[in-house]
Amino acid sequence: MIANPLVSVRTLTKSYGHKVVLNRISLDIAEGEVVALIGPSGSGKSTLLRCMNHLERQDSGCVLVAGEPVGYSLKNGELHELPDRALSYQRRGIGMVFQGFNLFQHMTALENIIEGPIGVLKLPRAEVEEKARHLLDLVGLADWADHYPSQLSGGQQQRIAIARALAMRPRVMLFDEPTSALDPELVGDVLEVMRTLAGEGMTMIVVTHEIGFAREVCDRVVFMADGEIVEQGEPGQVLSAPVHERTRDFLRRIL
Repeated sequence: MIANPLVSVRTLTKSYGHKVVLNRISLDIAEGEVVALIGPSGSGKSTLLRCMNHLERQDSGCVLVAGEPVGYSLKNGELHELPDRALSYQRRGIGMVFQGFNLFQHMTALENIIEGPIGVLKLPRAEVEEKARHLLDLVGLADWADHYPSQLSGGQQQRIAIARALAMRPRVMLFDEPTSALDPELVGDVLEVMRTLAGEGMTMIVVTHEIGFAREVCDRVVFMADGEIVEQGEPGQVLSAPVHERTRDFLRRIL
């Protein structure tokens, strides 16, 4: 039990037609914690992540970040969905990195990074550019500021996407299989950036099939199947001595 979780998922339910994708999921994540979500395809991992920043609307339950319901305001004990502008501003605290890189193709790497802080946070351009160049250095791409996405490898584009999310000064970072679209030789550079963020105390929730990363970097591993949390705990316990047969079967298949 976490006393004051930064992220709190409470009895979250989501269905597509008759298919239940999330079945009353509850999960608390502490500030500074790095959590890996693992499980077979269709288990609800990505849907859970997308509900955390209201890219998907849950059917019931809620997600709280720093005590505030994501995607909603609370009035007279009832949740009311936020208008788009208010939602965009709320999302500033929840960075997200996708499987695809989702960069603006007509913008350079630097322009991709500064777009949000200037347009949403209304920060001064000089301040934002200075921060963006620091972030480019952090992700190992200081010399690539003026390159367009088409001039970058997949691994470089994903690192730009991470820098872009960090530019919004989020309290939590969500990663949805950030290396799944990359060639194997490019995976390591992206994981190294994520290791750096974890070492700096960034709260991170990572949907991943990179079991080595989950074992080495994460504080907790959550195994999901059929829209439910089957098992969770320290990486050594879940990955090396899982309690549930469903977890053991999954790990046998991928390892």
